[in-house]
Amino acid sequence: MNDAPGPEQVGYRGPTACAAAGITYRQLDYWARTGLVEPSVRPAYGSGTQRLYSFRDVVVLKIVKRFLDTGVALQNIRTAVQHLRGRGFSDLERMTLMSDGATVYECTSPDQVVSLLQGGQGVFGIAVGVVWRDVENALSQLHGERVDTGETVVGHNPADELAARRNRAG
Repeated sequence: MNDAPGPEQVGYRGPTACAAAGITYRQLDYWARTGLVEPSVRPAYGSGTQRLYSFRDVVVLKIVKRFLDTGVALQNIRTAVQHLRGRGFSDLERMTLMSDGATVYECTSPDQVVSLLQGGQGVFGIAVGVVWRDVENALSQLHGERVDTGETVVGHNPADELAARRNRAG
């Protein structure tokens, strides 16, 4: 019997989420306070409590960082994040986000990417699956925390559970 926690059973504290997403703690704190990317596992309840971010939250943090690095306005990033929240877990891995610096577009097929580029709208793209794997690799080197027990999980790789889930579904 394998009692390794699944991705939805592990949360990551702020410093771990920052390390995996490549952001500062100040950015993380600001984004949480302004509602851009809030921790879905456990929000802070005043001083002394630790926010816990899910694997998916960390992927979104890294996407936000990439958008900011390329000059996309925060309001447009906010719209993209709201869109991502509504998508299924498996949808994210296959998605490419394109932007012309003003608007963010979701592409789920190579044809859609080509269509945007031909229309002169796409300036850069973020392959969410690549960000996903970057976050998996980073988190596999860091500590997580079991949501149910608070126990520290060392080197937890969310990909293990996701791969098993994919194999069961497909």
